[in-house]
Amino acid sequence: MSVPAIVVRDLVKTYHLGEVEVPALRGVSLTIDPGEFVALTGPSGSGKSTFMHLIGCLDRPTSGTCLLNGRDVSRLSKRELSAVRNREIGFVFQGFNLLPRTSALENVELPLLYGPPIPARERRRRAAEALEAVGLGERMHHHPNQLSGGQQQRVAIARALIDNPSLLLADEPTGNLDSRTSIEVMGIFQRLNLERGITIVLVTHEPDIAEYATRIIAFRDGRVRRDHPVAARRFAAEELARFDAGLEEELEERSA
Repeated sequence: MSVPAIVVRDLVKTYHLGEVEVPALRGVSLTIDPGEFVALTGPSGSGKSTFMHLIGCLDRPTSGTCLLNGRDVSRLSKRELSAVRNREIGFVFQGFNLLPRTSALENVELPLLYGPPIPARERRRRAAEALEAVGLGERMHHHPNQLSGGQQQRVAIARALIDNPSLLLADEPTGNLDSRTSIEVMGIFQRLNLERGITIVLVTHEPDIAEYATRIIAFRDGRVRRDHPVAARRFAAEELARFDAGLEEELEERSA
């Protein structure tokens, strides 16, 4: 029997702003199995991003426990949390967070510079492989200002994959993208989840984006209000095919 990817029990996070206490999570308990694709939804201030920060070892809870791949990370030191992040977790954010004066390849290589020494040739090979996986093999020497928003997000996803994480956390990854590009990005996540078995947890405020996942966990006021499988899942590959077919028909009508 496999160990759950994530187990949280009675997770509480309270922020202190001067003398004021601001509760962000009020006792969250749930389990995410390896290979699940989970969408976290809810209004601003509902606790979903705080929850992601805790399971991503970016912060520590006020109380409660958080197990990542069977290991309790709730009380680890900052150094230990950093080691877990580097080995086991990939992050993708709404802002692409790319270095503007370096190529896509160099941006993807960056996480490898913070771990054990790796020869430059091996770093380049692994970065190129990650870019190929997101369909950017031919653009690896371009700088961010030479790439579209969707291409920049693909670079960010490739960077998140460079250390072969078991868990991928994505915080509003389509927030800055148009509709078609959003579908393309969700297609990459679906493929990584299906083909590599990567556990994916995605934060989104868009109900249609959540439907690309297999499970939706809805937060409100720091608590889980609903946790259910996606009844009618959307598949990006099918939607892109229909999207392109519709575009071709439109172009044909215009040229007739």
